[in-house]
Amino acid sequence: MIRRYITLFLHSDRCVMPLPQHSTLPDYVDSEKLRILLCRLQSALRDSLVNERNGRQNEDLAAVAAQTPADTIYAIDKCVEQLIIDWLEANWPSRWPVDLVMEGMEEHGTITLPSSAKGPAIMTLIIDPVDGTRGLMYDKRAAWSLSAVAPGPASVARVEHILVSAMTELPTSRQWRSDQISAVKGRGIVAESCDMRDPARPVRPVRLQPSRARDFRHSFASFSKFFPEGRVMTAQLEESLWERIVGLGESASPVIFDDQYISTGGQLYEIMCGHDRMVGDLRPYALRALGLEATLVCHPYDICVEMLAREAGCIVEHPLNGPVSAPMDTVSPVCWVAYANEELANTVRPVLAELVREIKLLAPRGMVRRDH
Repeated sequence: MIRRYITLFLHSDRCVMPLPQHSTLPDYVDSEKLRILLCRLQSALRDSLVNERNGRQNEDLAAVAAQTPADTIYAIDKCVEQLIIDWLEANWPSRWPVDLVMEGMEEHGTITLPSSAKGPAIMTLIIDPVDGTRGLMYDKRAAWSLSAVAPGPASVARVEHILVSAMTELPTSRQWRSDQISAVKGRGIVAESCDMRDPARPVRPVRLQPSRARDFRHSFASFSKFFPEGRVMTAQLEESLWERIVGLGESASPVIFDDQYISTGGQLYEIMCGHDRMVGDLRPYALRALGLEATLVCHPYDICVEMLAREAGCIVEHPLNGPVSAPMDTVSPVCWVAYANEELANTVRPVLAELVREIKLLAPRGMVRRDH
C-alpha cells in the first residue's frame, strides 16, 4: 500500500517548485483543526498499537524489521506505518496538501498526501510514530508518538518554523493512563489524559507545571547517554559541569540525579510536568569527537515537539544558545538542551557553552561539522 502512494506522487506529472523559506501557513488553513487532526491521528495510532501488542511476546515486538539511515526499525514500529498512511489518506483535507516525512520511510523519500489533493504541498508533516521503541517493546517504559507541522514543502520546511505539534503517550501494559499534549504556536498547550481501561477513552484535562526551583540540588538533571558509544565523554562533561555549579563529593549523598529515558519526547514531558529540571542531548558533539558520527543520535523527528515544552513555559535551545534548528528530515543530527525555567538556564548556559566548545575542538580534522 505504501508503494502505491509513492508511485502516485513521486512519479506523477505534478512538479513541486522550490519555495522560499517562510514561517506562516496560508490564511485558509485552520491551525486549530490541524492540532485536532494530529491528536486524532495519534489516538488512532496508540489504540492500534495497544491492540497489536496484546497476546504478543516482547521478543516478537523486538525483532529487527529493517535498518534505515536514521535508526533500526523494530517489529513494533512496523505495526503502525501503514495505519498512518491510510489514516492521512482518509482524513487529511485535500485542500491542504502535505508532504509526509516519517522515520522508517527513508527509502521511499517524501510522499505528498492525500491522493485527492491538487497542487503541490503547502506544509510538511513530520512524524516519529514510536519515540521510545526500545523501552516500549520490552514493556519497560511508555513511548510517545510525535508529530508536527511546518509551512512549505519538505524541501524547505524547518524545525524552527513548526507551528502545530502533538505528542501522545504509548503506555505499557501495566499503565491505565495515557497523556496527550498539543499546541498551536503562541496559544499555549492543551494537555489531556485518557483512561485506557475504558473503551470509550474518556479524557480529562491535565495540569503540567515545570519546576520553579532556583537551583539543581536534589533534582534530576541529565544528558542523553543511552548507549555505550560516547557515554564516557558525555559523563565526563557532566561531571565537569556539576563540579563547577554545585561541587561534587561535598556531601555523603549525591545532589544531582540521572534519568535515562530513551525517548526525546519522554524527556521533554519530564521537563514539562516538573519531574526534571534540565535534560539535554549532546551526542552529535561527543560522537563526532570520537569519530563515531554514524552512531544513533537525536534527529529532527525526535525533537519536533520541542515547541510544546516552550509553550508550557520551559526553555529549549541549542547548547551554544539560539533556537533548535534543523531541516525537516530524518537524518540530520540535532543537539539540544531544555531547562524548566530561565533562572536554571542562566546558571548552566555559560559553563555548558565552554565545555561544548572544548568537545568540538576534539573532532578529527576534516570531519564534516553539522551543528543543528
